[in-house]
Amino acid sequence: MAVLIDPPLWPARGRLWSHLVSDSSYAELHAFAERLGVPPRAFERDHYDVPAERYEAALALGAEPVGCQELVRRLTSAGLRRRPARAPR
Repeated sequence: MAVLIDPPLWPARGRLWSHLVSDSSYAELHAFAERLGVPPRAFERDHYDVPAERYEAALALGAEPVGCQELVRRLTSAGLRRRPARAPR
């Protein structure tokens, strides 16, 4: 059971972002994000978007650094992956 973070590689709004997830529960993820100082509005379906400048702080709090594919694999294996809803055709 761990909180995982991928490298800040995802560009948006003039910054780079990481994804923060838990491989055990959303409760663990929300508690960790609160300790990290990430606002609830940064939660999207199954992860938090974390700006690059908070990456080192996440590691210092105990987040496990993993690659993007490993993050998705472990999130899916835990049954916590929530894909976006499909638009009606």
